[in-house]
Amino acid sequence: MSKETASTGSDRPKAGILGSFLNGIEWLGNKLPDPAFLFLIGLGLVLLASNLAAPSLPEGFEVRWRVDVANGGVDERVGVIGRVTETEGGEVFEPASIVVDNADPANLMARLVIDETGETVVGPDGAPLNVGEHGWAVFEKVPVDTDGDPETPPVLVSNGRVMFARSLLTSEGIYWLLASMEANFLGFAPLGVVLLGMLGIGPMERVGLISALLRASLSRVPGMLLTPAMIFLGIMSSLGSDAGYVVLPPLAALAYLAVGRSPLAGIAAVFAGVAAGFNANLLITSLEPLMSNLSQNAAQTIDADRAVAATAAWYFMAISTIVLTFVGWAITAVFVEKRLAAKSPEDGGPDLAHASTLDGHGTLKPEEVKGLLWAGVVFAIGLAFTAMLVFWKGSPLYGTDGPFPRWVAVIVPLMFILTIVPACVYGAVVGNIKSTKDAARTMVESMAGMAPIIVLAFFAGQFVAAFDESGLGRMLAFSGGEWLFNQQFGAGALLIAFILVTMVFNLFVGSMSAKYALFAPIFVPMFMLIGIRPEMTQTAYRIGDSTTNIITPLNPYMVIILMYVQKYAPKAGIGTLIAMMLPYTIAFTLVWMALILIWNATGLPLGVGDPVEVFSEGYGAVAP
Repeated sequence: MSKETASTGSDRPKAGILGSFLNGIEWLGNKLPDPAFLFLIGLGLVLLASNLAAPSLPEGFEVRWRVDVANGGVDERVGVIGRVTETEGGEVFEPASIVVDNADPANLMARLVIDETGETVVGPDGAPLNVGEHGWAVFEKVPVDTDGDPETPPVLVSNGRVMFARSLLTSEGIYWLLASMEANFLGFAPLGVVLLGMLGIGPMERVGLISALLRASLSRVPGMLLTPAMIFLGIMSSLGSDAGYVVLPPLAALAYLAVGRSPLAGIAAVFAGVAAGFNANLLITSLEPLMSNLSQNAAQTIDADRAVAATAAWYFMAISTIVLTFVGWAITAVFVEKRLAAKSPEDGGPDLAHASTLDGHGTLKPEEVKGLLWAGVVFAIGLAFTAMLVFWKGSPLYGTDGPFPRWVAVIVPLMFILTIVPACVYGAVVGNIKSTKDAARTMVESMAGMAPIIVLAFFAGQFVAAFDESGLGRMLAFSGGEWLFNQQFGAGALLIAFILVTMVFNLFVGSMSAKYALFAPIFVPMFMLIGIRPEMTQTAYRIGDSTTNIITPLNPYMVIILMYVQKYAPKAGIGTLIAMMLPYTIAFTLVWMALILIWNATGLPLGVGDPVEVFSEGYGAVAP
């Protein structure tokens, strides 16, 4: 079939009702500005919101900030209000503390007290100054069982801490924006991951290693199993933290292209597995100890002996892996590929002409076979040596680095080494690399295509850092938690509501551990007092945290995936990607919700070490 024939639309299926709806989303989404400017607009909104939410203080008072306080294992920037006076010796800053008045829990008052003298600051009317009335203040509260009666709902009680926003439009805020601009850019988490990852994968493509691998393997893989294989690999890639975002999408696109299917369908399938299925796996990942530790710390605020095992949700996550693989397979076949089949190759549709060129009529040249053999041997040796270092006591990869095993903490550099070396070996065998200059050239050419990602990373880094610096994310999390608590839902409805709340917050705050560090101290004890065990709360959180990863423009890796899409559909925008991924979000959410409701109703353990009971054996059901 010629390229011209493949490009015609006469034999392509027409869009149905759902297809028309998704086309509308794509059209509307693509009317949005370029992603780089979308982040720039977001930055402007954060600046404005931080200024509107920040407290307005009496003349002579200001907020200064320090970063030397850790709360719940997560570093946070803490605002210190103080009185500034000019003396002959210079400026004097007198720190003041916020004292929460609990006399009327329904109308909490945040009084300002000078630390050194104990003086209560008064307003122009002579009454004690209430900081909460001079800007948006959020009182941290914890759920408490006041009488030990399970029929009586718990109440929220202030823990004495108050949060307020930092204005980034003040002199100090603008200085921070300028002074941290370089650090915000270089500190944008996905930037280094993507560049280093592509520095190894790019040469594999340039020297022809990926093409040869695909031609050698795809002829042996039934076409109908390509999609479930991609989704399954995407889900399992969470073993390597975020590495799946970098490695799998370009490989999936080439695999689909090689068999005459839309490369965008391959990207969609694997992206759904990597991102929307991030919190499912057949094995215990490095995320489990991190999450269970946060859940355990939160649970022990009301039950000092309550433990949460790292394996406590293993059964649920393993079953989820299988279920999501089949659900994703169905969504890809019924909705995504059918819709993409209506597009031309220039818009990401199937390109049979390119497929026949790529597969080389199903043959491998002798030098390619030899190159694959030597590259495979080198890769196997490297993998075996890496495995030995993981288990060899005293080696660089043995043990843990913070919450993660060392090999997980350095997975991207390991991937770089394990891809660049076989690429160079293959290139040398087939004759594409004849000198060190040729090897360097393949890496330079790979990096040349990363320019759009670097530009996006600059603006995205400024937005993410400003949102964190303003404190708005933490305040929104606590406000949302208090709202959900006050709805007094039943257990099943509460789990669903918690999933939905997490999904919404995930649209704005991407880090799974950072959000849970905020949510766990609120929701885990609150749900325990209502009759929901910590393991179930943690599982519900992880469902909500996963499913919207693939449709939020603020997911740092979303812009990376968009760059892969634009390689095959240059006119594609953020709307193209959202419309392509929305069916997965809807399906994964509904199926996962049904699964957790069934699990909650049956009372089955979620995993190894799940006690099923809400409290520890010796808990007296009396509030601390």
